[in-house]
Amino acid sequence: MNAKARLSLLFIAFALLLPSIWSLAHALPPFGFPTELYGQAVNDIVPGLRHVANMITAVNFDVRGIDTVGEEMMLVGAVTGTVMLLRGSRGEDASDSADQKRGRPVIARSDAVVLMSRLSASIVMMFGIYIVAQGTETPGGGFQAGVLCATSFVLIYLGDGYAGWRRLIPSPVMAFLEGTGGFVFVAAAAFPLFLGKAALENIIPTSDFRSMISGGMMILGNFAVAVAVAGSFGALMVEFMEETREPSEDDPAEGDGDEVDETQ
Repeated sequence: MNAKARLSLLFIAFALLLPSIWSLAHALPPFGFPTELYGQAVNDIVPGLRHVANMITAVNFDVRGIDTVGEEMMLVGAVTGTVMLLRGSRGEDASDSADQKRGRPVIARSDAVVLMSRLSASIVMMFGIYIVAQGTETPGGGFQAGVLCATSFVLIYLGDGYAGWRRLIPSPVMAFLEGTGGFVFVAAAAFPLFLGKAALENIIPTSDFRSMISGGMMILGNFAVAVAVAGSFGALMVEFMEETREPSEDDPAEGDGDEVDETQ
């Protein structure tokens, strides 16, 4: 399909969606519309129903959880599209180890930098797990925890370099995390439908107010989103780093060259 055909399809899709976009835009409340009533209703009803203290998480994963399912699928779609663009003619091929462009210097990290990066990565990872575990009771949740866990991947890269990062975290793991998190969240939304209930309706017993195991389905959604977000950012990092590798003989569209293993 050439560029002209793709643009034609884009304009056709936009024309078909324009009436819906226009209708939604006019259905939005006006600027300055009071929102206190909605917030007060959530604060009055949800603690008694779900025994949670974090109303933001309650809105994201229960009251309006189906919106969050859509947002998660948008994230997965955006990451998938970005990965396809970055891979280009390389397709599904990926080197088993990290590579370095010829002529690019390898800067050795000091032992202090490596040690601090590894310690910081461990602390940030544990903090991310804490955030998602306490997501129904304290500020935070799956999205924030996923970003924190992905930040720990970056810290490993800063200390050990791309080669060390790839040795510790194989790239298929990132794709597995992204896909598994998204699948579990969608399954959690769809399963109640087979029981004759609404999507994401709670079917898991709750515990005492402000308990870590309270919140029902919100806990499952929180962890699923955290895993998917961490995997998505990790997958993007792999693809951005793969863009720096020297093209091999199997990549004729990208040029000829020899791969050089990065040792740092």
